[in-house]
Formats: sequence, structure tokens, C-alpha cells
Amino acid sequence: MNFILALLALTIEAGVGYPDALFRRIGHPATWMGALISALDRELNHETDPFPLRRLKGGVALATLLLVSVGVGALVERVALALPLGWLALAVVASSLLAQRSLHAHVAAVAEGLTVSVEDGRAAAAKIVGRDVSGLDSSGVARAAIESLAENFSDGVVAPALWLAVFGLPGALAYKAVNTADSMIGHRSARYLAFGWAAARCDDLMNFLPARAAAILLTIGASPLAGASPAKALAAAWRDAPNHGSPNAGWPEAAAAGALGLELGGPRSYGGIEAADAATLGDGRREANTDDIGRALALYRLSTATLWFFLAVGALTARV
Repeated sequence: MNFILALLALTIEAGVGYPDALFRRIGHPATWMGALISALDRELNHETDPFPLRRLKGGVALATLLLVSVGVGALVERVALALPLGWLALAVVASSLLAQRSLHAHVAAVAEGLTVSVEDGRAAAAKIVGRDVSGLDSSGVARAAIESLAENFSDGVVAPALWLAVFGLPGALAYKAVNTADSMIGHRSARYLAFGWAAARCDDLMNFLPARAAAILLTIGASPLAGASPAKALAAAWRDAPNHGSPNAGWPEAAAAGALGLELGGPRSYGGIEAADAATLGDGRREANTDDIGRALALYRLSTATLWFFLAVGALTARV
């Protein structure tokens, strides 16, 4: 049942995405989770507390977030499946946790911006990357867009789809909650080094298999793409991903780099602070351009189609 649900949710999200009018009217599950995370941060994360206590309180905050998310997911799933056409209603809700369409649109916007000026490309890239883009040239902007596409293919498409396929809506909401918490409090700043520890470690755990699955999907997706190399995708992921500062992000990024014949990664800064995970990924061209973004988007579409195929096989197998 859950494999069919995941496939249907992917189909709905690819077709209509999450409408802007709906977002303006009621927000989005990520914004609701973000509001709860912010409230827990204000109430529990006190700079005067000792480090161990702040870490403990961060764990309590994460447990609270998960309890609410899983509880809401279980309730919505139970109510929806008791209604006529409940499958469809549940798939519509689940589609809000996926980001196929918006990810493609945002990365394509970077390529479109670069055709106008480097400044326009930087402005579009700043919407999808956390790094400082002000000093990037056109090649750096293109690389940043491709890296973001690869990483978010894992975080925004593969991971939520797999958690949905295995654990239903409660599982997908749990993943989204942890991923949102990691993005908000999981970084290594003075305020969140202790309080965000549980969120960061839980996010690493929940993304462990999806990140590697994303690398495999990108490798398979490279097979029919002209000029791409599945062998180099797999080799780059195996060789370079362990050198990345993140235990997971390097896998899809390195696979994309190898598939496209590029070198991604390397030095970058966040708010003027140089990133620790400065490893290079892939051994191809360092200079990237708008054509490379277009090829990366083609690889993304083929890899997403491969994910759909495997979910369809899982759905058919589950019915036998």
C-alpha cells in the first residue's frame, strides 16, 4: 500500500507541485514544523545552561517534534483511509513532503539567470544554497546549483519518498521533521552545537540509506544520457564521498560529478566562515556552465524516473 502511495504522491507533486496560493493561505508542513522548532528553541535553549543540559534539552525538543509529527501523520492516515477516495486524499497530503517540481524549477532558474548576468545567477542560486554566493563567478554559481540539485535530490525527493514507501505518512512526516530541524538547529554555531546535536545526528541516520540510494539512482540515470558516464559516477561516489564533511551529502554530489565529467565541491564559505568539508568530488572539468546545469537537470529527470520505476516494481511485488 505504501509503495503505491509514494508513487501516487510523486505523480501528483510532479504535476502540480505545492501551489503558491495554498502556501500563502495555510503555509506548508515545513513551515508548521519550523514554527514548533522555533518555539522549542526559545523555551528550552538557554545559553546559561551547561553544555550537557543543553544537549539533553535538544533531545527533548527533537522527541517532542517527532511525537507531534508522527501522531499527526497517523491520525491523518487513519481518517483519510476511512473516507471514500481516501487513497487520493492521502497522496495529496503526502505530495506536500516532496520537492521534485520545485527543485527542478529553482535550479533551472539559476541557468536562466546566468544567461542574463552573473548577478542574476547569484540571486537565483542564493535561494537554494546556504553558502555565500557573493564572490562566485559564473562557473562557481553553476557548480553550486549542480551540487544543490544533487544533494536535494537525496534530501527532498529520494529520502521522503523512501520513508513514505516504507513507513507511510507518519514515516515521511518524521523524516521531514528531522530534516527541517537539522536545517534550523543542526549546525555547529555556538547556540546550536549542543542543542542541535540530536537533530543533526538523527538526520545523518535517517539519510544514511537514502543518500546512497540517490547515488545509485544517479548512476543508473546516467546510462541513457548522452555524454554521461555511469561508471565514473559510481567510481567518484565510492572514492570521493567519504572525504566529504557530511556522511551523506557527498554520495549524490560525487555521483553527479562523475556522471557529468565535472569536479564539484572544494572551498566555500558560509557567512564568511570557511566550510570544513572542502573536499573535491569527481575529477573532471572544474569550469562549469549553463549547459552543464541543463545536463544535470536531464540527469535529475532520468534519475527521478528510475526512482518511480523502482517504486512501481515495489508496489507490484507487494500486491503479489
